[in-house]
Amino acid sequence: MNTTFSSLTVELLVGFMALLVLTKVLGKTQITQLTPFDFISALVLGELVGNAIYDKEIGVHYVLYSVALWGGLIMTIEKITQKWKGSRSLLEGKPSIVIHSGKIIREELRKNNLDLDQLQNLLRNKDVFSFSEVEYAILESNGNLNVLKKSPFQAATQADISKPPSSVTLPMTIISDGEWVDDNIFQTPYSKDWFIDLFKKHALTVNHIIIAEWSEGAPLYIQLNRAPFIKYINVSSA
Repeated sequence: MNTTFSSLTVELLVGFMALLVLTKVLGKTQITQLTPFDFISALVLGELVGNAIYDKEIGVHYVLYSVALWGGLIMTIEKITQKWKGSRSLLEGKPSIVIHSGKIIREELRKNNLDLDQLQNLLRNKDVFSFSEVEYAILESNGNLNVLKKSPFQAATQADISKPPSSVTLPMTIISDGEWVDDNIFQTPYSKDWFIDLFKKHALTVNHIIIAEWSEGAPLYIQLNRAPFIKYINVSSA
């Protein structure tokens, strides 16, 4: 049977209405809290409807059946996670604390296949340009990163409004994952050799350092892969 404009129009309208009804049934949280599973489910559902519409041998009833069956499976998963709390981590995933008390948790980054560059990108999306500003960072199951800043970097209160404005500088990551970031070092007034000598004075090598950030007028912020884990070095007096 050849596809005609009238049959295609009917199938598109039916598919559109079925998806609209399914979206209403699943609720707004299905969109605002889109997890990787939800994202893949939405892609599969769209593919099912698309194939059903453009296949010459498939009629409207198959379109409705595809939407109803896949929507029913998604709703079943939602009901299971609502009723049995233990199933949520398996079916929906669970949040991961990737920065705890200012310390980057490397194991959580590995579990979530997240590297430092990606973490920095997520932080910048939250208007955080330095690891030194972060007290806690939680990677939610939908991939969003929520950040609790350290007290000095939290939003200003009414008492802070009268304070004079201060200049803002962009922190430069000079070491990331134990490797020098040469392009960023050139943006500082110091050379790589100068930083190497500085680290030697503090019994540090680049292999010890997870992240090192330089910011003008502030101590050098360093996260280590061993105790004390977080270290500040006063650059101006070095």
